[in-house]
Amino acid sequence: MSITQTDLTRINTFVFDVDGVLTDGLLYCFADGEQVRAFNIKDGFAIKHALSQGYRVAIISGKNEPGVRKRLEQLGIEDIFLGIEDKVDTLENYLYMQGVHPGTVAYMGDDMPDFEVMQRCGLRACPADAADDIREISTFTSTKKGGRGAVRELIETIMKTQDTW
Repeated sequence: MSITQTDLTRINTFVFDVDGVLTDGLLYCFADGEQVRAFNIKDGFAIKHALSQGYRVAIISGKNEPGVRKRLEQLGIEDIFLGIEDKVDTLENYLYMQGVHPGTVAYMGDDMPDFEVMQRCGLRACPADAADDIREISTFTSTKKGGRGAVRELIETIMKTQDTW
């Protein structure tokens, strides 16, 4: 699918999955049960910049790890939904509560748990290494892999189009 200038200019809300999008999808498990992920600092800068320019940023992830929440909070993200089984219901409730039209939302996901929820958003985005089915429905495919700047590329592309970068 292709992306148009209009698709980019109407976006005012970013929604991201965590594993495979904000991280590279690797999970380091330690003997004490702690699970560690690595986040890209450039993705973090772009998120903070988007928030400072008035964009909404939300996270919807199936996993619920305290370290992930702490990192997201450090970036200034307030709308954090972790441990979510039904991403569609969570997104729809979030949009309703915020008064956001689905057509103004860019959602970046990477695998099948994101498939249905992505189809409810105006801009469907994915990292370069997303699952084939996700790449097929995406209107924006990053040249970067998950956890390697894909989020930054999406945010920067949209904000530059809107002259807010």
